[in-house]
Amino acid sequence: MSYEDAVAALYQSAQDAFVAERKRLAAELKAGADRAGATRLVKLARPSVSAWAVNQLWWQARGPFEQLFAAAERLRNGDLGAADARRDATAALRARAIRLLGEAGHGTTEATLRRVMATLAALATAGSFDPDLPGALAADRDAPGFEGLSIDGGRVGGAWPAVARESAPESLPEAAPNPEKAPEPARAELERAAEVERAAELERAAELAEAARQRSAQERMQAERRRFEAERRRAEEERARRAEERQRLDADLRSAKSNAEACARELERLRAELLRAEAMGQRARAKVVEIEARLAALDLPLGSNPGSASSDD
Repeated sequence: MSYEDAVAALYQSAQDAFVAERKRLAAELKAGADRAGATRLVKLARPSVSAWAVNQLWWQARGPFEQLFAAAERLRNGDLGAADARRDATAALRARAIRLLGEAGHGTTEATLRRVMATLAALATAGSFDPDLPGALAADRDAPGFEGLSIDGGRVGGAWPAVARESAPESLPEAAPNPEKAPEPARAELERAAEVERAAELERAAELAEAARQRSAQERMQAERRRFEAERRRAEEERARRAEERQRLDADLRSAKSNAEACARELERLRAELLRAEAMGQRARAKVVEIEARLAALDLPLGSNPGSASSDD
């Protein structure tokens, strides 16, 4: 393992595991006979949370990071059409930083995000991580080019340009020195400061857009939660209504079955009664026939044979 490989591995590790990982990698370099590299490695400082987030963006979101560098280079060359590309890359990196910080258990406060975005703007303005290795920041970066710069009689120093702009009078653009009339070194510094100022403005616009997007997403989530709750309540009310209807129908079904069984029993009883009545009817008809026959026999003359009456005639 080379020293550069060890540095890359170290600054990709979790922020709270930095010290243990530094010790392990230094021992590995020493075991590989790179004592100088091991000595240099143990002197590397653990990054702040915001610097750690920028490092992870370099290792895990290289595409947007390189787009940011490319857009900043185009802006430095006077291509104002690169402003949209820089804004898009910055917004993508900010969203990814929020996710990285959250997944690592770090807070995503506005202060932390401002430091992350300030460092990204400084790196984009510088065009590289120099003097650090890429993805190996130990501390946040302030936007360069403001040391010794005086704006409207007030010293800006190394402050982030957005802060300076907020404290400066509204007439700052008209009061700023004209780069064309300044000496060559001062003009270069003023042009660099103007570039950082433009970058800061784009950064602020990106932050506002991201904040609006987050508010919109939160409002959508709240609306979706309310819709879900309303649907859940309707579903519960429908289930309760169906349960009540089922209970009522079950009771009606039991009553109907009971009535059907009673009617069946009554039908069987009536059928038995009918059979008995039919039998009694048959016996009664037979009795009638018998009595009629006996009456007819009484009407015949004495000494006559009922069977020979027709032959006498």
